Amino acid sequence: MSKSLLRVDDLTIQGDGVTIAPFSLELAPGERLTLLGETGSGKSLIAQAIMGTLPRGLDASGRLVIDGERFEADNGASRRALWGRRLALLPQEPWHALDPTMRAAGQIAESHRYVAGRTPREAATAAWADLTELGLAEAGSKLPGELSGGMAQRVAFAAASAGGAPIVIADEPTKGLDAPRRDAVVELLARTPARGGVLLTITHDIDVARRLGGEAVILRQGRVVERGPAQPVLTHPHSEYGQRLLAAEPGRWTRPAPLAARASAAVVTAHGLAKARGGRELFRELNLSVHPGEIVGVVGPSGCGKSTLGDMLLGITRPDEGHIQRTDGHRLGFQKLYQDPPAAFSPHWSLQRLLNDLVKRHRLVRSAIAPLMAGLGLDERLLDRRPGEISGGELQRFAILRILLLEPCFLFADEPTSRLDPITQQQTLALLVELARERRCGLMLVSHDPALIERVCDRTLTLGEADYAGASVTATGPSLVTP
Repeated sequence: MSKSLLRVDDLTIQGDGVTIAPFSLELAPGERLTLLGETGSGKSLIAQAIMGTLPRGLDASGRLVIDGERFEADNGASRRALWGRRLALLPQEPWHALDPTMRAAGQIAESHRYVAGRTPREAATAAWADLTELGLAEAGSKLPGELSGGMAQRVAFAAASAGGAPIVIADEPTKGLDAPRRDAVVELLARTPARGGVLLTITHDIDVARRLGGEAVILRQGRVVERGPAQPVLTHPHSEYGQRLLAAEPGRWTRPAPLAARASAAVVTAHGLAKARGGRELFRELNLSVHPGEIVGVVGPSGCGKSTLGDMLLGITRPDEGHIQRTDGHRLGFQKLYQDPPAAFSPHWSLQRLLNDLVKRHRLVRSAIAPLMAGLGLDERLLDRRPGEISGGELQRFAILRILLLEPCFLFADEPTSRLDPITQQQTLALLVELARERRCGLMLVSHDPALIERVCDRTLTLGEADYAGASVTATGPSLVTP
């Protein structure tokens, strides 16, 4: 066996209500390992402990060997000199990794120049080549705030991998990507072990884990419940939790009961909508209506205008053509669940304080918080932490909790479960659908997973074409055009 590039011996993480049992791994050149498991099980914390970036309040113990050099896990600062050159992290949240004031091509070029050591001209050329390969040739001159979530994720991927580090840790690298872009990123990830490096991937997408191959580890509550070659573990798991995880893949869900009857008055109606961005037309002559208690799916490739459509229906963005009519609901009746929860929470205050401020500001019912937390599987101890101190999946569920407290009549949910494991995703969407039906809330649900949309939604709106050449609108199921 070749000398290992990455070895972790008895890594333990403790503090602030978190316990990660001793965890070990060893990866030789060309090898790959994928971590799966429930949201909050410690997958990202293991990655952060290896990088030396654990949140405050958490302590690590154990030993690391990185490219032949020994480190103590509790000395995170000792590994900073390795970042980008020998050890690279592709982060779960692109908004935490990108400079909001620097254009996409410049951020990637900066990594090529200062990490990989290329000349300014070589760095610029390499940056544009990376953008083109990821389907982002039109995004190079844009700021991160002008990109969709999937686009920003690919830019962060390119910037993090530009230094050519032989050890790559990828935390949810395909979150929020449509199937063609997801497959392209999987191919790019596979290049690191193909070149003699090693790849440690964290994902909730079981199909991605199967495609990556190598070894798979299933975690639950900070402990390994199953481990072995990816194909048998992710096809015929032996553990009870592993079997539940596979059974919760969206393609295996049972469809919920359909909407009993469409109410006569829609909560939102749109006629002849058209919108262009950056000189490219997203859609034209779009007509739709969403009725109380109805679940309408929205699908299409990254950058096709799904989030823009939601902003128009909510009155945040104006259409270039057409008009929108909304019911006279209460003042908080039209709400959006954002694709990237970190952008929707103040990082400086505890979640308890943020929820208290919401309840006080809008005179909400405080007693509704506890049952919603229980329904979303959120531990009350998380209330004492700040948004950046919990997992992405936990923060995503807090975003759902906050919206549900407002009891909207129309909710545009933009990839609301993209950070959740299959079991938690199924439970969370079941709760969303149940409450939408019960409260007569019209729900538009955006997802890149066609199986999820097919199992959950009454009707589906498809935006854009896979090749991005113009845009078209089609509908499956009953017509989305207002009668």
